[in-house]
Order: sequence, then structure tokens, then C-alpha cells
Amino acid sequence: MASEQAAAAANPSDRLLPAAQQQPDQQQRPHDNVAYEDVTDSNFVYEFGGPVGAASMIVGFPLLMAYQFLCVYDNKGQFLLPSSLADFLPWVARMSARYWEIAYPSWTGIKIYLGFTLFTVALAYVCPGPVLYGYKVPSLNGQRLAYHCNALWAWWITVATALALHFSGLFRLTQIIDNLGPIMTVAMIWSFLLAGAVYALTALWGKKHRASGNFIYDFFMGVCLNPRIGTLDLKMVTELRVPWPVLFFISLSCAFKQYEEIGYVTPESAFMVLAHWLYSNACNKGEECVMTSWDIFYELESWYLLFWNLAGVPFSYCYSSIYLLKNGPMNFSLGWNVMCYVLLVTGYYFWDTGNSQRNRFRMFWNNTLIKRNAFPQLPKSFIPNAKYLQTSHGNKLLIDGWYAYARKPHYTADLVMSLSWGLITGFGSFFPYFYLTFFTIVLVHRVGRDDARCARKYGADWDEYMRVVPWKFVPYVF
Repeated sequence: MASEQAAAAANPSDRLLPAAQQQPDQQQRPHDNVAYEDVTDSNFVYEFGGPVGAASMIVGFPLLMAYQFLCVYDNKGQFLLPSSLADFLPWVARMSARYWEIAYPSWTGIKIYLGFTLFTVALAYVCPGPVLYGYKVPSLNGQRLAYHCNALWAWWITVATALALHFSGLFRLTQIIDNLGPIMTVAMIWSFLLAGAVYALTALWGKKHRASGNFIYDFFMGVCLNPRIGTLDLKMVTELRVPWPVLFFISLSCAFKQYEEIGYVTPESAFMVLAHWLYSNACNKGEECVMTSWDIFYELESWYLLFWNLAGVPFSYCYSSIYLLKNGPMNFSLGWNVMCYVLLVTGYYFWDTGNSQRNRFRMFWNNTLIKRNAFPQLPKSFIPNAKYLQTSHGNKLLIDGWYAYARKPHYTADLVMSLSWGLITGFGSFFPYFYLTFFTIVLVHRVGRDDARCARKYGADWDEYMRVVPWKFVPYVF
């Protein structure tokens, strides 16, 4: 292996051959022929503004979510502002009182959110599904952790159970939107408690990773790399199985509520149900692809991941659905709605296939590629004999499929989908565009982090990769 890497590094043209011409068939490759992923990262630098930035976000994000909830849920998507500078403190008092009135953590909110969470965890233990293995973990002496990839079964069981409960009258899904404030508050509290438990247990067991020594910053960024409860991988569950299904059920709840109020579901509300079903379904049908992603092999289980996955994603990305319920029917033209649907489906196609191309490329070389007949199966989801750039580090950088044209095409497609989620509501409020705004900031920051780390990791190979694929998001534009 070392001699092959040295030869590839010496002759860049050899690194750009199709996979089939560089390596024997997957069936012939030994199972241990898998590169280590560097998760130690000794080049420590403060991110997100260091301890001050971390403290600001720990306090600021819950306050931002509470404020936006009041604007969207209680004020039809319009900003709530003090009438003057002198009115600021009384305005804060009024806002706090109103939030507590409609969003205190009620027993109903606790039952709905934690009931769903416990049901999800139970399904993760008992549902059938393939067991696959991630990258070798240096801190575990090269052990490859097993991942029970049964999210697809769990997702469809959850959807079927929810619909059965709704139509039987045992639990009307409209209770979600009716109790959205309390459910959101419970989710925020639960994320703090879970983040605290993960941090405390990791510190108690002496297994901190990449710790700075500053408590606030380490709580924010995390110190636990592979949090597990038996066969349950906490990062996989909190990233895929909770946030996106909850978001879908919020939109579905809004649609059912709209049907109760006006007797039909508008094309715009149906759009949001479709959008969030597509996203949640894709996350669950492609769960096995995520175990080789940055979030799983490198990111630590942290406050910011837990808070945003368990509370931020479902309760901040639902503003379009709530806005349409509170302000509908919108009565947009057929042409406008068709344009939004086309934008959504087009963005989804490139997002789904783009993620599939890069992750199944990794899975092929990680000896974990399997065929699954999950719906929907899209053309161009896997590139046989994909071209790649071989690095001296040992990893392979994909330069085929959509990744021959841009380094982050899946991010571009994701942004197109988020744009469609706003456009379907028109231009009467900023809040349906919060997801697009926030997501753009997050992705630009994340790409910067990724580029900096990869430049350190791959050196001259990264320079060659950027020469071969010079565009980040859009070919010939950016």
C-alpha cells in the first residue's frame, strides 16, 4: 500500500484513472484495507469565536428560537419590536410573559416529544437492518465500529403508526401544531440535559477528545467522539432519526389543521409536506451512507450538535409550514406554484444523487457498499469505476459524477431546496427564509473549516485536487 501511494504521489496522472484501473475488484480487496481517518487533529484552533462565541450561542440560540416562534406562531410572521428604546425592558417582560403563556413545558409537550423520542430509540434497537462498519478509529486502536442501519424500517413504522393514531382518533396529529410551543421548549431543555450528560460521563470516564480545557467551549464543541448506548450510536440517532421526522410531522400537522379549518389542503401546504417528507425519507433511506460522513467520523457530540439537531432543525425549519397555516390560503398563481415544485424536485434530485455519489464512493472503498431497494431509487446515484485522486495520506478524493464539476454540489442543491421552501410562501415575511439565510452562513463556514483541515491533511494533494475541480458550489461561477 505504501509503495502504491508513493507511486501515485510521484505521478499525478496515475491518480486520475478510473477506480477499476487502479485497484482490484471489491470482492478481492481484503477487509482490513481501509485507511485510518485522522480524528485526533493536533492542530487545535478555537472556532466559532472561542469561549465568548460559544457562550453567546449557548444563550443566544434558545432566545432567538423563542423570539422567532412568537413572531411566526403568534404574530403571523411579522417582527415583534419595542415601540421605543424606553419600551425595551417592558417589551422584554411582555415577550417573556407571552412566551411562557403559550410555550411553557407542559405535560402534554413532554409526553409528545419524549414519547416520540423513546419510541424512536426503541425502534433503533429492535428493527431489522444491515450491520455495517465505519472507518478505523485511531483512539480505539483501529477498531471499526458497527452501525445497525435500520432507520428505514423505523421511519416507515413511525409514519404508519402516526397515521393510524391520527385516523383512529387516539392521537390527532393536529395536537402537534396546537402544542408546538411547549413541545419546542421541552426539546430545548432535553438537548441541554443530554449534552450535559454526555459531557459529564465522558469527563468521568477520562475519554475526552480534542478538549481545549475551557469548560464553556468544550461543552459547546463537545469532547465525546463516539457516544454509544449498547448498539445505539447517539450521533446517528440524533442527527437523522429525530430532527427530520419531527420536522415532517410538524408540517403534516399543519396540513391536517388547515384541512380542519378550511376544508382542504392548499397546494402550498402540500408542497411543504412533500418537501419535508422527501428530506426525512432521504435521510432515513440512506442512513448507511452517513457513517463515513464528517459529522460521524470527525465531529464530537456537542451542545451545538445536540441542540440544533433536537431543537433547532425541527422547530426553526418549520416556519414556512406555520406561516402558510396562519396566513393561508395564499392563492398564488398556478405558474408560481409549478415553478416552486420544479425547483424543489430538481434540487432534491441533485442533492440526493450528489450525497449518494460521494458517500457510496466512500463505502465502496470502505468495503461497506450494499444494494438497498429503498424508495425512491434515482439514476446517477452511484458512479461505477469512478475517477478519483489518490492522496499520499491514503484517502481518495472523488472527481467524477457531479463532483467533476464542483467540490460541494450537494450543498448547492441543498440551498436550492431551501430557497424553494421560502418562495412557496411568497415575500410577506422574512421567517420562511430564515432556513435559507442560516443555512447559507453555516455552509460557507463549514466549507471554510473543511478546506482548512483538508489543506493541512493532504498538503500538495489538496492543491492538485483544487486544480482539477476549481469550483466550490457552481461550475464557472463560484
